[in-house]
Amino acid sequence: MSIKIYNTLTRQKETFEPLEEGKVKMYVCGPTVYNYIHIGNARPAIVFDTVRRYFEYRGYEVIYVLNFTDVDDKLIKAANELEEEVPAIADRFIEAYKEDVGALGVKEAVHHPRVTENMDEIITFIDSLISKGYAYETEGDVYFRTRKFDEYGKLSQQPIDELQSGSRIEVGEKKEDPLDFALWKEAKDGEISWESPWGTGRPGWHIECSTMAKKYLGDTIDIHAGGQDLTFPHHENEIAQSEAHNETDFARYWMHNGYINIENEKMSKSLGNFVLAHDLVKKHDPQMIRFFMLSVQYRHPINFSAELLESAKSGFERIRNAYENVKHRKKTSMSLTNDKDEWMEETERLRQSFIKEMDDDFNTANAISVLFDIAKSANLYQQKEQTDEEVLEAYATLLEDLTGVLGLEIDAADELQDEEVDAKIQEREQARKDRNFARADQLRDELKERGIALEDTPQGPRWKRG
Repeated sequence: MSIKIYNTLTRQKETFEPLEEGKVKMYVCGPTVYNYIHIGNARPAIVFDTVRRYFEYRGYEVIYVLNFTDVDDKLIKAANELEEEVPAIADRFIEAYKEDVGALGVKEAVHHPRVTENMDEIITFIDSLISKGYAYETEGDVYFRTRKFDEYGKLSQQPIDELQSGSRIEVGEKKEDPLDFALWKEAKDGEISWESPWGTGRPGWHIECSTMAKKYLGDTIDIHAGGQDLTFPHHENEIAQSEAHNETDFARYWMHNGYINIENEKMSKSLGNFVLAHDLVKKHDPQMIRFFMLSVQYRHPINFSAELLESAKSGFERIRNAYENVKHRKKTSMSLTNDKDEWMEETERLRQSFIKEMDDDFNTANAISVLFDIAKSANLYQQKEQTDEEVLEAYATLLEDLTGVLGLEIDAADELQDEEVDAKIQEREQARKDRNFARADQLRDELKERGIALEDTPQGPRWKRG
């Protein structure tokens, strides 16, 4: 089986063929670090982390690059308002980003480049574009000649004449053409700046990603990803810059995730429904947030509400409970031959079903449905009077592997069963044998306070998260 990706560039699903066998070069546009990220920023972090994990599950080495924009207009504005230096604000919110997405199960990128650490490369890149005639300097600013790049608009599929009708030159801009965009901005008094052949200034937003993608991944990369809102103009401008400079295709596959709405309304500060991931991970189990985010295929819009998050929690608990039950039953199982092969084949069929769904443009919604099927099948097997430990281990491994692909921790509940809890369970069993039911009930209540819910079964006490 092969992985298919919906390519924004071609508007169709295409079979993934890497530039280098066994490797995936993947660049994801990261945050502008002037504040905490909102849940709209958290979605691509989770989505493309899952894409990375799945490629790794399928045996690829993924060179995953996610940048930090640590200087731009928003950072300068925040620095002025807070009376701090831009680097101090950037450092603070980079750490906050890593903490918040880390709580959501997002792995560290292989490279986390920052704009300010790649200024020499950015200046060299711009200078090369000027030499090639694709850019021009005017009074300290540098602009890209959009019309000179013949394929401009191919990602967003907007004819240049339509783009022209919606363009205008802002006050203070010195463009040759309204469609031209800034590569370098002359510094204003008091702003953070760097020396360049065109005077002191700082880079425009779009040039940073073109430069850092080239530096860390090469002239052509396999996958460029980000939120749907970045398709135009950010990614369109990246293509123009990179392909004009490198004289080859920039990215072979373009992936964009859909928007998040809050209770069926667009998220907006003016509507008072702006949700920060930093606050959300404090109020809710981050695992449930991740599970919720993956319950919808990444290209589709997703609606967020407390009720939907609670529903996601119930769904994941079904899967987690099935896993806990399997591990518990395994303790009292033995090696059997009766119908073992049939059930082992069933676990492999379910694994292949999961792979089939993820191969189809990383359809996590359908993959989660397969997880529910696995939980149902595992529960059905445990209804048998006798169970085989190898089959139970196959179910446990299957659930561990596939939830791990989605970045979920299926065995998090194990952390609750420490020596103290084990001792109380054993003490309760002895109290019941001694017919000291008052003490047995007391111990059950103590366990409940520790977040352990007990269920008495013919195979002995079974516990799960309460």
